Amino acid sequence: MSTATKPKHIGRNISRIRELKDMKQEALAQAIGTNQQAISAIENSETVDEQKLIEIAKALGVSVEAIKNFSEEAVFNIIGNTFQDHGAITTGNYGCTFNPLDKVVELYERLVQAEKDKVEYLEKLLNGK
Repeated sequence: MSTATKPKHIGRNISRIRELKDMKQEALAQAIGTNQQAISAIENSETVDEQKLIEIAKALGVSVEAIKNFSEEAVFNIIGNTFQDHGAITTGNYGCTFNPLDKVVELYERLVQAEKDKVEYLEKLLNGK
C-alpha cells in the first residue's frame, strides 16, 4: 500500500476558480489569447505548462500558488466562517475612507459651537433691550 499522495489536478483547480469567479471558458480564453476549446483541454489536464499557468493565474486574478494549492474545503471554510445572518460576506476589508470617530467628534464640536452661538445671540438680545 503506497502512502504517496495523488498530485493535484491543476486543470480542475483552474476550472473551479474560474467558476467561482463566474467566468466562462470563452472569457478566460479571450483574456489569454486562445480559444474555448484550448481552455477546455487545459481544464481536463492534470498538469499545465508553467508559462500558460502564469497567464491563466493573471487572467483569473489569483497567484499561481493559489491555483496549485486550491482546495474546495478551504473555500467552504472561508465562506462558512465569514457568512453572517444578514446575508453579507465580511472579509474585514471594509474600505472606510474616514475615521467614524472623527466624524462623531466633528459633529459634537459643531453642536457645541451652535450652542455657543445661540447663547451669544440670546445675550445680545437681552443686553440690547
